[in-house]
Amino acid sequence: MGKVRVRFAPSPTGPLHLGGVRTALYDYLFAKNQGGDFVLRIEDTDTARYVEGAEEYIEEALEWCGIIPDESPKKGGKFAPYRQSERRDIYDRYTKQILETNYAYLAFDTSEELDAIRAEYESKGEVFSYDNQTRNRLRNSIALSEEEVQRLLDEKTPYVVRFKMPVDRTLNLVDIIRGNSAVNTNTLDDKVLVKNDGMPTYHFANIIDDHEMEITHVIRGEEWLPSLGLHTLLYEAMGWEAPQFAHLSLILKPEGKGKLSKRDGDKFGFPVFPLDFKDPETGTVSKGYRENGYLPDAFINMVALLGWSPANDKEILTLEEMIQEFDLHKVHKAGARFSKEKSEWFNHQYIQLKSDEALLQIVKSSGLNLNIEDEKLLKIIHLMKERATFPKDIYENGKFFFEAPVSYDEKASKKAWNDETSDILKDFAQKLEVTEFNSEALKQQIHDFAEDKGLGMGKVMMPLRLALVGELKGPDVPDILELIGKQESISRINNAINNFS
Repeated sequence: MGKVRVRFAPSPTGPLHLGGVRTALYDYLFAKNQGGDFVLRIEDTDTARYVEGAEEYIEEALEWCGIIPDESPKKGGKFAPYRQSERRDIYDRYTKQILETNYAYLAFDTSEELDAIRAEYESKGEVFSYDNQTRNRLRNSIALSEEEVQRLLDEKTPYVVRFKMPVDRTLNLVDIIRGNSAVNTNTLDDKVLVKNDGMPTYHFANIIDDHEMEITHVIRGEEWLPSLGLHTLLYEAMGWEAPQFAHLSLILKPEGKGKLSKRDGDKFGFPVFPLDFKDPETGTVSKGYRENGYLPDAFINMVALLGWSPANDKEILTLEEMIQEFDLHKVHKAGARFSKEKSEWFNHQYIQLKSDEALLQIVKSSGLNLNIEDEKLLKIIHLMKERATFPKDIYENGKFFFEAPVSYDEKASKKAWNDETSDILKDFAQKLEVTEFNSEALKQQIHDFAEDKGLGMGKVMMPLRLALVGELKGPDVPDILELIGKQESISRINNAINNFS
């Protein structure tokens, strides 16, 4: 096996789910760890479920996540085209090739005929399967004479191409994550390989494209495990070397059984898509992690650990560190339970790791109309980021920096304000008129004022904070005073005095 090549092959039938992001990420990490290539291929043969804008959404989502393909429909590459809808001539060639083997046949059964047979089986309490037990009695090129088949073809009767599953063979299957397993071919049905419109199904197009694009490893979700036997036999039928397979476990819902769905996100209040997605038909917008204020590196770090454990159980890793450590053999077989709280924890950690300057640009681009100079905003970010989970928290938790309080917390008011407080703050406001307005000087002024008046620091500091903030919260009072400025500080103190008087 030559250079490692992996592919992420989503269908443009809607937004990219969290599970799809994880598959793409593991593909990318494995490829880069092995010095290989990561390919994005769009599997758009399912025209009935195609959603306008979904392909562009997938590409934008991967770009935001930092999962950049080496080859893709947008980027091109030596194995182009990278959309299945543009590869029809390639599929036609291989359809002819497999029909020349003993692994495929033509089936002329209509959907109505097959529905009638299913109903007949169900009436007897049985389940119909188009397989080696039934195919000899159905309308196909195995059961019909050559003359009858030719007549049907001459009459342009619609047909599908089915895979002829071998009889009673034991297939020994190998999975990098799950180890070895065995399946008997008698338990597998004769899947459709080419539909009656001439387009291949997922099963056939998938192995053709993987072969043509020299894919060495196929990393995909566990929902494709039941197809591993068929895909292994398809490679055998075509005389090709099969890639190595690795099937990822499910991402589980926060509570109960089953895989994570959009419904769970709606119920528990978190996104399941990387970016906002607007349904082109209904106009409904599904929320994304980007628009909810998640940083891309925090999001990717969180996704990476949904099913994989790096050395020493380290939790905070850069993309480069993930690439260095990633090993498919360390990917878990069991499902990974999603946690909203853990996802927020990751974002909080990355907010803390960002420089104030980097956060300045993020906050400024977050859509908040702050109307404040960068120098002052930078100081606010420095004071507030420790408490922030999302960039918007810097504004929401520090709203008092941008606007005066219009009310005062009742419980805090009872604690901080008494009959003497108004006189104390009137005197203090006069001191502020002649005080140098920087944090250190203001800190000293508060200390000296309390000492001169024979007051405990709480008698000055608590009502002062209440006047400035409206609550007993926020960073150090001298820092708040400095940032909102002399005139605004005095104005807020006077407003509080008037309110409580």
